[in-house]
Amino acid sequence: MKLKSIFLFVALSFTVTASAADRKLFDNHWLFALQDSVTMSSPNFNDNAWRRLSLPHDWSIEGDFQATNPSGATGGALPGGIAWYRKHFDVPSYDRNKHYFIDFDGVYMNASVYLNGHLLGTRPYGFISYRYELTPYLKAKDNVMAVRVDNSEQPNCRWYSGSGIYRHVYLVTTNALHVAHWGTFVRATTDGKVCAEIKIDNQGSRSETVTVRNTVLNSAQKVVSTVLRKLTVNPNKPAVFEENMLVDKTELWSIESPYRYVLRTEIVQGGGVLDRYDTPFGFRSFHFDAQTGFWLNGKNLKINGVCNHHDLGCLGAAVHRDAIYRQLRLLKDMGCNAIRCSHNPPAPELLELCDSMGFIVMDESFDMWHRKKTKYDYSHYFDQWFERDLSDLVKRDRNHPSIMIWSIGNEVLEQWNSADADQLSPEEANLILNAGHAITPNSTDDGKMNVNSQLTKRLVDIIKQLDPTRPVTAGCNEPSPENLLFKSNALDLIGYNYHIKNIKDVPKNFPGKPFIMTESVSALQTRGFYMMPSDSVYKAPEEWWLPYSNPTFMCSAYDNMHASWSSTHESTWNVVKNNHFVSGQFVWTGWDYLGEPTPYGFPARSSYFGIIDLAGFPKDIYYMYQSEWTQKPVLHLFPHWNWLPGQQIDMWCYFNHADAVELFVNGKSQGLKQKEPNEFHVKWRVNYEPGSVKVVAYEHGKAVREEEIHTAGAPDHIRLTVEHGICKPGGLAFVEAEVVDKDGRRCPWAEHQLYFETEGNGEIVGVDNGCQTSMERFKDTKRKAFFGRCMVVVKMNTHEGKVQLKARGIDLKSDTVLLESKK
Repeated sequence: MKLKSIFLFVALSFTVTASAADRKLFDNHWLFALQDSVTMSSPNFNDNAWRRLSLPHDWSIEGDFQATNPSGATGGALPGGIAWYRKHFDVPSYDRNKHYFIDFDGVYMNASVYLNGHLLGTRPYGFISYRYELTPYLKAKDNVMAVRVDNSEQPNCRWYSGSGIYRHVYLVTTNALHVAHWGTFVRATTDGKVCAEIKIDNQGSRSETVTVRNTVLNSAQKVVSTVLRKLTVNPNKPAVFEENMLVDKTELWSIESPYRYVLRTEIVQGGGVLDRYDTPFGFRSFHFDAQTGFWLNGKNLKINGVCNHHDLGCLGAAVHRDAIYRQLRLLKDMGCNAIRCSHNPPAPELLELCDSMGFIVMDESFDMWHRKKTKYDYSHYFDQWFERDLSDLVKRDRNHPSIMIWSIGNEVLEQWNSADADQLSPEEANLILNAGHAITPNSTDDGKMNVNSQLTKRLVDIIKQLDPTRPVTAGCNEPSPENLLFKSNALDLIGYNYHIKNIKDVPKNFPGKPFIMTESVSALQTRGFYMMPSDSVYKAPEEWWLPYSNPTFMCSAYDNMHASWSSTHESTWNVVKNNHFVSGQFVWTGWDYLGEPTPYGFPARSSYFGIIDLAGFPKDIYYMYQSEWTQKPVLHLFPHWNWLPGQQIDMWCYFNHADAVELFVNGKSQGLKQKEPNEFHVKWRVNYEPGSVKVVAYEHGKAVREEEIHTAGAPDHIRLTVEHGICKPGGLAFVEAEVVDKDGRRCPWAEHQLYFETEGNGEIVGVDNGCQTSMERFKDTKRKAFFGRCMVVVKMNTHEGKVQLKARGIDLKSDTVLLESKK
């Protein structure tokens, strides 16, 4: 059965916000202390000695990697604890007739918020966004907001969570009569019809009759549709209504051209505007088909996606739009067209960027339900909070055009009747998730639906009540039709994590149900490290319960190493590419991330799964995807050409738009190669001799491209390369530092300690090199090169200006670059 008729009428927009004049960033001038006392909520508490900082902030990333940190290597081996944030502020335009709110995009975790000594509330889930009203306790002057953040009970997450107010905070001012928080839901069809559900709050003492004006603006801010409605809103009773509009000659949102509109909702009374609320949106249609996969705007295409965790490498969990944009830009250039928010509600900035850059999004709610995966995780709060947290997620995000799938969970243990993980370490819990468990029939003795199936249906129903337009799935690592989530019959889209051998049976096991690989691959790679012979495939560990060790603590950058439950990149893509019913996949993962350093334990402290390493340097497999997922000409030869004389070396090449490629070692041909069926690279085994190795690509017998790698000489100097030389005030500049020889060739074995310093309008906020076992602090001004390179991140000050970044190293000539920020 096709889902087209169900999912054609879809809400299309990015984050719903109040107008800019009413919603202001509340990030600056906070005080911070990594300590705890009940007196810290008091407005009279003496905080003069506290550290001054601006949000977003993650205190864990500022710490040292230690085996004794209770988060463990799975949590990034960084510290947690309890900390307080305090902010003293005035409200210059304070008005007793106004209403004031504070919006938190995300605080990890167990955040209790106080205003002038009054507790506004506590939210345990560290990934959810929420609002508190300040009005009853707010004054014109001398206000004190205090936030207690408790991330002391660890482990509570299966990856690095970060600690603190790590997303943005906003102060919102409204009239008594205003559009409710997340109070619009826009459904738009490709023929220009707009159906907007709007909720208006009246916090005044009497009924009010107003005119509600809804206007659609195109991307040039030109009005393309307007409608007026008279409405009476009673006090403390929201008014909810639908408005239907029509837009002529619509531009569709697509991954190639992500065009968006804005619905502007204004409450007008007596000639004045009481409230204005903008809901950006767009027009597009999509559906999933059981035979042909995914369709967007009438076009059949594969979802070529990746999973990503929320950390930003050396910046930790602290949100910065420039860092998220960098991640997405590199993925987009690779040909990626979709993001799975693994495994929690994402930052609003991620969704806004996916809207504007043209990514399909799978928005996910929880990594666990009732049954725990780590000792102190969200399972402790699930019963009390799941309905509120899931509802808030959907209401916040349902207007994003990029979101086309909701996920109610990832590898939850409720797939089985018995699947306890209480006695396991976080590392064991990560491994056993894909080992399988016992399944019993989907009913109790009295014939009623199993409680886990009932819970699945309950979660789906919550989403459907708020958004009936998108399919709901779950990342399931039990492929059997007896999986209790599948047996609920509530999921619209069958989702498998791994189990590629079972994919061929999906049409038989789930007739009429569309299918997607919600998580795939889990190959293991360290950028720059190569295990030969490359045609041997290594599983690490061989089985989940067996230990794995290698003194290098590295994984092969050929596509020849993967976890025990998974598969290589190429073998997985072969299944996805050649089965039309497979809607696509979300590769685990796009970027390396902090925590979960499978297959190793400490001192490994970050993942090996990424297509791009933690510093942002693409691994070689990046170019396989680019050759398959894009039309860009690709010719990528690897590895480097610095080895022992006579050593046998496997040279791999990814390419497209060519019939064959030929390898030359110092001008001597090593043979012409073509790709074998269902393979996506070619390989030569050659003897190393200093000089050069070159690959030439031919199309119809004519040479069309070539790439040459030279043997690098002795390290001579540092080369700094800026990804973007000019950024906005407050923006980030990412600068690569390479150790190169006198001719500018990167030295692939170089491990020099590099030292960085700035002068002028900026400061160093992070350093990294992509090494999964480095114990160097991320918040530092030095870093060792890893296979010849590392990365330094400079944050520009909030005003325009220039900053000079200098890099030095022992026995190396230094280098300097000039960075600039402009509005």
